[in-house]
Amino acid sequence: MSTENKKLYIETYGCQMNVSDSEIVGSIMKDIGYEQGHSPENADVIFINTCSIRDNAEQRVKKRLKEIRILKKKNPKLTVGILGCMAERLKEKLIEEQEFVDLIVGPDAYRDLPKLIKTVETGRKAINVLLSEEETYAEIEPVRYGDNGISAYISIMRGCQNWCTYCVVPFTRGKERSRDPQTIVEEARDLFNKGYREVTLLGQNVNSYNWNDKEVEFHHLLKLIAEVSPLLRVRFATSHPKDISDNLIKTIADNHNICNYIHLPVQSGSTKMLKKMNRKYTREWYMERIKAIKKHIPDCGLSTDIIAGFCTETEEDHQETLSIMKWAEYDYAFMFKYSERPDTIAAKKFADDVPEEVKSRRLQEIIALQGELSLKRNTEDIGKTFEVLVEKISKKSDQELAGRNTQNKMIVFPKENYKPGDYVMVKVHKCTAATLLGTAVEN
Repeated sequence: MSTENKKLYIETYGCQMNVSDSEIVGSIMKDIGYEQGHSPENADVIFINTCSIRDNAEQRVKKRLKEIRILKKKNPKLTVGILGCMAERLKEKLIEEQEFVDLIVGPDAYRDLPKLIKTVETGRKAINVLLSEEETYAEIEPVRYGDNGISAYISIMRGCQNWCTYCVVPFTRGKERSRDPQTIVEEARDLFNKGYREVTLLGQNVNSYNWNDKEVEFHHLLKLIAEVSPLLRVRFATSHPKDISDNLIKTIADNHNICNYIHLPVQSGSTKMLKKMNRKYTREWYMERIKAIKKHIPDCGLSTDIIAGFCTETEEDHQETLSIMKWAEYDYAFMFKYSERPDTIAAKKFADDVPEEVKSRRLQEIIALQGELSLKRNTEDIGKTFEVLVEKISKKSDQELAGRNTQNKMIVFPKENYKPGDYVMVKVHKCTAATLLGTAVEN
């Protein structure tokens, strides 16, 4: 069956890694004649790229599938596929529960999509959720759909083997493996030549990148990419505290275009809870790493992840989380209630014994505190001038531009004669807890 002029529509849920994976899928489908569509109503193929990190992510997907089912009834020729971590975790069960779904594809099986599509065209269901110890999609040039043409993601490694007890990723994404650094640098250079001015390096634990038995470690890779051009900003996510080395911190400090921003998930401020989570560091270790960051990069932006109400968490444990937040003074945080994920170590070994109302109350206290900290940190920036990479027109006014400074803070300022892709010096004169407001000034 010819795929000429056929439309592919991809919806992506979850983390930045899923966005990167959707771009890889878009490239693979483009090679067999599918072009990116912008509406599910006009699509020939709809892919839902899923996340299983938290239960609410899966519930959002299931709710969306009810709406997709209606489209399938209107157009029986529509092909519907579920991709990613949820596909990997539930496998054949998804086909049974969602009988209108045509194919299930795990995160390591996207190269098989052309064959799977052909199987569906013969009227059969198709599934491939095999995990790989080698797959990195290194030589596939992603289709950059829906981005701003200024900032792009580069996936540098896949998988995870930290085995945090609450986490499903090792089961859905497989063993940790790193891409050839040469292919990463070439991708960054190609993006720069196409007009992109910022790349974000992605991995489940990006700073554990290791090519050829430490021939190239993460701090080496960062420097190689920074050398592509001084006009190319380099960011990365997400870091694991056990892998924040002094070499990495100093590399960030020594290179102007490696952004002064680190996302460093703490999850809990209690050493007892960290041990139960199998995070491989203590409260004291984490605090020492933060001290090292602030020593070498005094203006470094910091963000974190926090879980409220993990198994056996006491009020004292919760207070330790609040106290480390106050001590670290994060610029912002991603905050969640613990939701037990099937098949994880915690689900098998620990009782989910913190009452839901206690989880909710603790989460609200964490959110409230972070709101205060974010406002405090932003207020401290009033009167300062930052170099901003303009990313887009502001959502609130087409007479304003929005972009981020090196600390990853969004700054909005009057448009004047500037445009996306420009570097602009902006003086901050006002703020909210989420945004800095300023005016462009002469260099």
